[in-house]
Amino acid sequence: MKFKTQKIAYYFFAVSMLLLSLQIVYGFIMGFAHMGFDNLHDYIPFHAARATHTNLLVMWLLSGFMGAAYYITPEESGRELIFPKLAYVQLGAFVAVGVTAVIGFHFNWWEGRKFLEIPRPLDYLVVIDVLLFIFLIGGTIWKGRRYSTTNMVLFFGLLSAALLYLPGMIPTVNQTMDSYWRWWVVHLWVEGVWELIMGAILSFLLIKLTGVDREIIEKWLYVIVGFTFLSGILGTGHHYYFIGTPKYWLMIGGLFSALEPVAFLGMAIYAITMAKKGGRQHPNRLALTWTIGCSVMSFVGAGFLGFAHTLPQVNVYTHGTLVTAMHGHLAFWGAYAMLIFAIIAYAMPNLTGRKLYDSGWSTFAFWTSNIGMTAMTVAFGIAGVAQVYLERKMGLDFLLVQKEIEVHFLGLVMAAVLFSAGIFAFIWIFIKYGLPKGKVENASTNS
Repeated sequence: MKFKTQKIAYYFFAVSMLLLSLQIVYGFIMGFAHMGFDNLHDYIPFHAARATHTNLLVMWLLSGFMGAAYYITPEESGRELIFPKLAYVQLGAFVAVGVTAVIGFHFNWWEGRKFLEIPRPLDYLVVIDVLLFIFLIGGTIWKGRRYSTTNMVLFFGLLSAALLYLPGMIPTVNQTMDSYWRWWVVHLWVEGVWELIMGAILSFLLIKLTGVDREIIEKWLYVIVGFTFLSGILGTGHHYYFIGTPKYWLMIGGLFSALEPVAFLGMAIYAITMAKKGGRQHPNRLALTWTIGCSVMSFVGAGFLGFAHTLPQVNVYTHGTLVTAMHGHLAFWGAYAMLIFAIIAYAMPNLTGRKLYDSGWSTFAFWTSNIGMTAMTVAFGIAGVAQVYLERKMGLDFLLVQKEIEVHFLGLVMAAVLFSAGIFAFIWIFIKYGLPKGKVENASTNS
């Protein structure tokens, strides 16, 4: 590593891996419950498991993004992170809020708002914690030796994510208004400003791994990411179809949702092209594999599968069914989870000085996790189509339909076992890397 304070990223990555492991556990609890084996219901009812599963997803991704920012910002700014001790305080506060929220879900201490279940007192603590994070990153950039496009886009993506948390805190007693503001947080994060963060991290990785000129990568990648970002903003309309908002959202949501796959396809093609044209044979091929895999799988999950069910004529049947879970799982995996894995795969050898990226376990982790997630997506899709037909077309009762599709979750759980094997192989490699070194290596050794 070039700067001592980059090692702070390791601890955020470690928290990210721990929270991911816990999320997988709750995923299995839900999977077995769907199969009819809900033996833990008295202790972990399904609604608590679901809230925990989805909120852990957000938390481990945010921890990964923060770790990526603490690794990238010093290197892009050309200086150490300001007030590094505060970064550890910020991490401790982040973990404390998350643990409190998860425990609270099991005792029905929550707001009950889908994806934003964290109780209001904890919301204020989240805002304070994120503002401290933004201060540390922004202050480092401000005092840095240079202002790179990658760094600035990363910062403004993180800042926008922090600001867009606030609409979810607007008090309202009207269900339609509450849903309206709630999607400002949920959708504009994952299909808006998080894509700026994704673009910045992809840019950093492609610059480091391919050897293609920085100006070329930054210029064209941000054109594509910008198009994805802009289409994603008005694409929020596909969440407004049936919640009581004006009918013009049917047209706006359908049109701009149809444009999103084009942008994701462009991102995939561009990342692959940069990798092929790069004249540099970087030894860490694993990090490049995760990087290219991220661009491809994000197109399939977020772009193609998102388009497949967001047109209003289709969404009227698929809304709120397992078809949504099909899209959501592969979208989050491809666009953001694989991105976190890519930056970890790149950063860990530089942080620890250990070159474990060419091990068989690393290759096993990549292919097994991706094959497992693809199989899970197929299982969700089959169950979702069956649910749509039985429930929305034939008019069968919701609980009766859930009973009928239990068999599909056997395949889902089997796929999840395969996926989990890949994830835990990745975590095992992460553990084997050990703690980061305390000394700074020559910059030329990890450029």
